[in-house]
Amino acid sequence: MTNHQRVGSVSNSHVGRAFELHAQAILKAQGLPLDLNHKVPCGLAEIRKLHAFDLGSENPKVIVECKSHTWTASGNVPSAKMKNWAEAMFYFHMAPLEYRKIFLVERSLHPGREETLLDYFHRTQPHMIPEGVELWELGSEDDLSIIL
Repeated sequence: MTNHQRVGSVSNSHVGRAFELHAQAILKAQGLPLDLNHKVPCGLAEIRKLHAFDLGSENPKVIVECKSHTWTASGNVPSAKMKNWAEAMFYFHMAPLEYRKIFLVERSLHPGREETLLDYFHRTQPHMIPEGVELWELGSEDDLSIIL
């Protein structure tokens, strides 16, 4: 059986939740206090359903999706995770226009070239990224980089 868990973690969901909490603290320190599991009505027509974004606020209107994904151990693209990122972009597309939309990911540098996973996504999937979505990376030293 193949173990797809992050080395040293209990589960992938624990890694994700820890990253959300860390991102929340970093953004609060930047003057952007946000709540966990912020629900916003999303939809393509008049019918909308509440979707819980990882972080968000009504004042100011901000929604954030956090992803703590990395390149595979062999340096390949984690294709299932890229589908997950595309799904996040679809939810941003369906969210009300008045929200500031931030896609915040853990910085993961490819082991053989100078490209992060977010750079790769932006380069190969620009058609999936709605206008106005901000792409942010959070490095190991708590440094934030804005890609787009």
